Amino acid sequence: MNSVLTDISPNKKVKLRIGANEWLERLLVTMVLAFFLITLVFPLLALFAQALYNKDNIFVGIENFIEYFQTATLVSSLKNTLFISTITMFISVTLAFFYAYSITRTRIVGKGIFRYMALLPLFAPTMMHGIALMYLFGNQGFITKGFFGLFPGMDLHLYGPVGIIMAEIVYTFPQAFLILLITLKTTDNRLYEAAETLGTGKWKQFLTITLPSAKYGLISSMFVVFTLSFTDYGAPKVVGGQYNVLATDIYKQVVGQQNLSMGATVGFILMIPAVFAFIVDQMTQRKQSTYLSSKSVPYKIGKNRKRDLAAFLYCSFLTGFILILMFAVMAAALVKVWPYNLHLTLDHFSFSSYTGDGLAAYKNSLIVSFLTAVLGTILTFLFAYAIEKIRKLFVYRKISYLLSIIPLAVPGLVIGISYVFFFSRPEIIILNWSISNPFHSLYGTIWIIVLANILHFYSVAFVTATTALKKLDREFELVSESMGIPLYKTFFKITVPMCLPAILEMSMFYFVNSMVTISAVVFLYSADFKLAAISIVNMDDAGNWASAAAMSVLIVFTNIVVKLLYELGLKRLKKRTERWQLTNEN
Repeated sequence: MNSVLTDISPNKKVKLRIGANEWLERLLVTMVLAFFLITLVFPLLALFAQALYNKDNIFVGIENFIEYFQTATLVSSLKNTLFISTITMFISVTLAFFYAYSITRTRIVGKGIFRYMALLPLFAPTMMHGIALMYLFGNQGFITKGFFGLFPGMDLHLYGPVGIIMAEIVYTFPQAFLILLITLKTTDNRLYEAAETLGTGKWKQFLTITLPSAKYGLISSMFVVFTLSFTDYGAPKVVGGQYNVLATDIYKQVVGQQNLSMGATVGFILMIPAVFAFIVDQMTQRKQSTYLSSKSVPYKIGKNRKRDLAAFLYCSFLTGFILILMFAVMAAALVKVWPYNLHLTLDHFSFSSYTGDGLAAYKNSLIVSFLTAVLGTILTFLFAYAIEKIRKLFVYRKISYLLSIIPLAVPGLVIGISYVFFFSRPEIIILNWSISNPFHSLYGTIWIIVLANILHFYSVAFVTATTALKKLDREFELVSESMGIPLYKTFFKITVPMCLPAILEMSMFYFVNSMVTISAVVFLYSADFKLAAISIVNMDDAGNWASAAAMSVLIVFTNIVVKLLYELGLKRLKKRTERWQLTNEN
C-alpha cells in the first residue's frame, strides 16, 4: 500500500504543477486582453463616439464629417497633408534606397560610419529638424545670410510646404533606410550569376533583378514614410508657418477652440490612411518573408571603382547634410545671439530666459522615459511570451496578437486625443447606462503619459520580442512541463537569459522614442509636469529658438549615451555567451 502511494504522489505533484501552469497561462493571456481593452479599444471607441456628437454633447451622427468636408480651410489642410506626405514619400524612399544600395551592394569604405550617421535623426525630436533648417535657411540663416553676408538674396520660402517637406525627409529617411537595408541584404546571388552568364548588362540587371526583388521592401517603406509624415506634428509646428496640416488642425480644434467633437472627427480621418498603410505593409511583409528559399546564396559584391566612388560621394553628401543639421542646432545653442553676437556661451543650457520649465522638463522626460523603458519592456516581453509560447487558448492568443500589432496603425496624436476622451471622464456611458470610470484617476498624472508611450511604441518592441522568442526551441517548455517544472522557473532561468539582447534592444527603443516623441503626449501633460519635447514647442512659440536648440541638443546627447550603453551591454553579453559556449564544448 505504501509503495502504491509512493508511486502516485509524484504524479499528483506533477498534475498540481501543470494545473498551476495552466492558471498562470490563463492569467497572462487575460492580462494581455485587459491591457489592450483599457489602453487601445476603449479609448478608440471613446474617440469614435465623440465624433458622432456635437459641441453640446448631442448625438448628430455623421454631421461632423459633413461639416468637415464642407469647411474649405479644413479640406485644404487634408489636401496639404496628402501633398506633403506624397512628396516626402517619393523623395525620402528614393534617397534611402540608393543609400542602402551603396552600403549593401558596393565596396565603399566606412560602411559602419555611414550606417550610424543615417540613424542619427532617430535620436532627435522632429522639431529639431525644423529648428536646424530655420537656422540654416531661415530669414537669418547660416546659408541664406552666411557668416560674411554670402547668398543675401537666397530665399527658399522655408516657412510652409518647402520647410515641412525638408524636415519630414530628414525625419523619415532613417525609417526607410532600415527597411531597405534589410531588403537589399536578402537578395539571391544566383539570379545575378545567371544574368552574367546570359550576358545581361549591369543596368539591365538593376532594372530586372534588383528592383523587382526589392519591390516589397520599397512598398513597405513607402507606406511607412507616408504614414509618418501624414501624422507628424513637430515639423509642421516649427516650420509650417500658416500652412495648415491635419496634425496641427487637431491641436487647434482641441486645445485652441475646445471643439472636441471636430478634433475627434479630424483624428478619425487621420487614422484612415494609417490603417490602410498598415494593412498594405502587413501584406507586403508576408510576401517578402517567402521571397527567398533555403538554397539562396548571399550577394557577392564585384569590383567597380567608378561605382564605389559614386556611392561614396553620394553617402558622404547625405551624411554631411545630416551632420550640418546637427551642427547648426549645436551652434544655435552655443552662440549668444545669432547673427548679432557670435560669442560662445552656455547660458542657453540654463534655460533662465524661459519660464523655468527647461531643466525640470528635461528631468521629467528622463523619468518618463525610464519608466516607459522598464515597464514597457516587462509588459511587452511577458505578453509576447504568452502569445508565442503558450500552446493552449489559441483563439485568445490570436486576438491578442492582432491587438499587439494594431498600435502600429494608430498615430500618436490619435492615441493622445483618445486618451483625453476616455480617461478624463469620471463616468462611462454605455447605452444610456452610466458607470464609474475606474481609470479616471490616471488622468493628469505621469502614468497616463507612460501608458500612452508604451502603447505608441508597443508594436515594434513586440515584433522584436516575438522574433527572439521564435528562435528558442519549443522543447524547453515541453520538457519543463513534462518534468513538472513551474512555468515561471522556465521563464526566468531559460527564456529571459537567452533573450537578453532583445530585451536590451527593447529597453533602448522605448527610452529613445519616449525622449523624442511629442504627438502621443501633447494632449496629456499637465501644467506642472511638462516634458522636454513639449518645452521645445513652447520655446518655439515664444520665439526662444536658442533655448529650444539647447534642449534639442540635450535630448540628442542623452539618446546617444543610451545607445552607447546599449552597444556596450550587448558586447558584454556576446562575450559572456561565447565563454559559456566554449566552456560547454570543453
